[in-house]
Order: sequence, then structure tokens, then C-alpha cells
Amino acid sequence: MVVSINTYMKQFNTFVLDTTIYILDFLYRGRDFQRFWVLEVIARAPYFAFISVLHFRESLGLRGEEHVYLMKEHFYQALNETEHLEEMELREGNKHWIDRFFAKHLVLLYYWIMVVYYLVDPMDAYDINMKIEQHAYETYVKYGAYHPEDAKIQEIASDELEHARELQHAMTMI
Repeated sequence: MVVSINTYMKQFNTFVLDTTIYILDFLYRGRDFQRFWVLEVIARAPYFAFISVLHFRESLGLRGEEHVYLMKEHFYQALNETEHLEEMELREGNKHWIDRFFAKHLVLLYYWIMVVYYLVDPMDAYDINMKIEQHAYETYVKYGAYHPEDAKIQEIASDELEHARELQHAMTMI
């Protein structure tokens, strides 16, 4: 039986995501808004990375048909994640210095990993980010089940699901 490198990368993506989720669940148990804030800081990084790589490719004259569409999509996705981040800041998700320290260092690492990943293998970079957005959706829905009065969380969950769909669409374009 022959297994493609793509299959291994998808399995690797799932492993990395599951491990990261386990660590964040442990660190942020009972601290929902701090966890959401950290997740929203991190959530913007791939979109900034994708835009950086697309700009780099454009600078080299390697613009494809989908280029402008993807740049616009990723810009709007980053902007939407920034709105989510601001909502979590209003809820004091960034109140403690340790959470800010952790998130800012993690996002720096994650940004550069995603730059390299998207440059080398955009399909799998989209795959892991799509899985992250799906997890974000599930996380917000789970919170919303315990707090049905929180309409803003429901709206954010809907946005995360839409981002996952947009990334799935982007995967069909490349």
C-alpha cells in the first residue's frame, strides 16, 4: 500500500493541532476569555503569513489567476479575527501579563512557521488552518451551549465556521 506525502502531512497537521489543543485546554481550564483571547491572537497569524507570501510571490512576478482573490480573502479574514480579538479584550481576556507574554511569543513562532509552510506547501498550510478554524467554531459553540444568552459568541462561532469554508474554497483554487 502506497501512502502519499500529502496523507502524512494531513496526519501531521492533525497531530500538531491535537497536541496544541491539549496543552491550551490544560493551561486555560476554567479561564474561557483568556483562552479565547490567546486563540484570537494566534488566529490572525496564518492570514498575515498567507498575505506576506502572496505579496512575496507577486514581487517576484509569480502572480496567478487566484492571487488577488486570495489576498482580499485573507485580508478580510485577518480583519475579522482582529474584531474577535477586540471583543475578547473587552471581556478582559488579555488582563494577565502571563497570557499576553505566552500569546505574543507563540504567535511570533506560529507566524514564521506558517510563512514557510505556505511558501512550500500552500495546500497543507490551508488544511491545518481550516482544522484550526473548525476547532475554534467547536470551542465557541461549546461555550455557547453553557451561555446561550451570549449572542456575540454565537456570532463569532459563525464567523469561524465561515473562515473554515473559505479556506476549503481556497484549497480548490490552488
